[in-house]
Parts: sequence; structure tokens; C-alpha cells
Amino acid sequence: MVKVLFVCLGNICRSPMAEAVFKEKVREAGLEERIEIDSAGTGDWHTGNAPHEGTLDILKKNRIEAEGLKARQVQKEDLNQYDYIIGMDAENIGNLTRMKGYSESGEIARLLDFVEDGAEDDVPDPYFTGNFDYVYDLVEEGCTRLLSHIREKEGL
Repeated sequence: MVKVLFVCLGNICRSPMAEAVFKEKVREAGLEERIEIDSAGTGDWHTGNAPHEGTLDILKKNRIEAEGLKARQVQKEDLNQYDYIIGMDAENIGNLTRMKGYSESGEIARLLDFVEDGAEDDVPDPYFTGNFDYVYDLVEEGCTRLLSHIREKEGL
């Protein structure tokens, strides 16, 4: 089982959006028995909360299932249990790298690192910008490319 964890700051906007989008892509590829997906935040402010209304709205608009998504804080154990730890921005990556320390398990990367020809390096936080449509487009493209990367690397 390949395990993927999406991480943002509060786990109510970007990472649950990526979790839901990636789950849909994995389901469409018939790989739901081979890839496990979750999301978390580096902060604990929203633990237990459902995703932001803007995230829920954009997922509904794009017919992506969001049932059962609840915010949680990333734990050090997560960094040893997941094969791919995907941060939304450089700050998330810095926090994850500090948490991980010298452990060798789990690949840490930004989602948009998988989009070679992209105009952005970081997925901007729509909690502050309100631009959920733009963030959805970035997440969708990043998830498409990430799935291709995983399929090639893992032989799926």
C-alpha cells in the first residue's frame, strides 16, 4: 500500500482539497486498493473541524466527494508512516523537514514540484486570498502529475 499525506497550515483549505481531488483521481484509475490518502495541518487551530466553506463549495462545484474530511494536526509518526508527504508551500516543507529530522522514510515534496512547466511553486492559501477557483486548478494539476509520478515510481 502506497501512503500519501497532503499537508498545509490548518488542514481546512488546501490539503483537504488535495486529499479529496487525489482520492477521486485514484478512484478513477482503479487504484483505491493500492493508494491510501490523508491530509493534515502543521497547526492545530482547526483540529476536528470540517473543511472551509470555500473548499467545500469548490469541491461540490467539481463533483468531488468531501464527506468525512476533518482537520487534524500532522504528527511526527506520520512522517515515518507515509511514503509521500506533500506540502502545499515552502513554509509547510520547512516545518515538515524540521519535524522529520534525520529519518529516511517518506519523500517530502511540494505539490507543485510535480508540475514541471507550472507558473507557481507554492499553492497559495485561499483562506487569506479567497481565490478557491485558482487554488483548485493548481491542486487538480498537481494531483494529476503526482499520480503519474507515483504510478511510474511504484509500478502501478
